[in-house]
Amino acid sequence: MEREGYLEVLRRTDARFAEAAAQAVLARGWSAPVPGCPGWTLADLVWHLAEVQHFWAWVVRTRAQDPSGYVEPERRPNDELLAWQVVQSVELETALTRADPAERVWTWAPQKDVAFVLRRQVHEVVVHTVDVEQVLDDFRPVPTDVGLDGLDEWLEVWVPRTLPNGPPENAEPVAFHAVDAHAERMLFAGSKPFPIATVTGIAGDLMLEVWRRVPYEVLTVDGDPVQATAMIELVELE
Repeated sequence: MEREGYLEVLRRTDARFAEAAAQAVLARGWSAPVPGCPGWTLADLVWHLAEVQHFWAWVVRTRAQDPSGYVEPERRPNDELLAWQVVQSVELETALTRADPAERVWTWAPQKDVAFVLRRQVHEVVVHTVDVEQVLDDFRPVPTDVGLDGLDEWLEVWVPRTLPNGPPENAEPVAFHAVDAHAERMLFAGSKPFPIATVTGIAGDLMLEVWRRVPYEVLTVDGDPVQATAMIELVELE
C-alpha cells in the first residue's frame, strides 16, 4: 500500500476500535477477558493500544533518534480510558499525516524512518481491533490488501526480529496461499526443498492466523497442521 492508503486504513481502523471498545464496555464490562490476549481484560487492551499510540506519536512528532527522552504516561482509570485512547489515536494520526515517510526516526527495527512507524502502527491497530471485536462477538473481515500487507509485514519484520540468526535447524517451510489476493508467501523459504504444509485462506485470515487470532478451522491446511503450527510458533509474539 501507498502512504495515503496506510493513513486511510489507520483512521478507519482507529475509529472502529473506539466504536467496538465502547460497545464492548457496555455489553461485557471492563473486566471482560480478551481471547486473543490471554490474561488481559478489556481495560488492559484499551490501555495497551493507547499507550503504544502515545509512544509512537511522540517518536514521530519529536523526530526522536532514541527513546530515552520519552516519559511514560500514568495509567488512566477505567472511566477515562475510552476518551484518552481516542485522543492518542488522533495524536498519532496527526503526527503521521504531517511527517515525511522518509524522515529518520528511532525504531526498534533496522528500518528507521516514519514509513516503518506508519506501517507497523496500521497493523498494530488492525490486530487489536480484531481483539476487541472478538470480545464483542462482532468480528469483521480484514480487507484483502490490508491482510496481505500484514502477512508480508509479519514475514519481513517479525520473523527476523524474533529469529535474528535465521531459521533454526529444525525449521520447515510453511506456504501461505491467499485465495482472494491470488498470492503465495513462504515462511522459512529455502530451509528445506518442500513446505511441510500449505495453509490456504483469505489474506486477512492468514494474517490473523500468524498473529494467533484465528484457529486453523477457518483455513484449509494441506500437509501437516501440527508441524505448521509448530513452525509458526517459532516466531514469538510480544
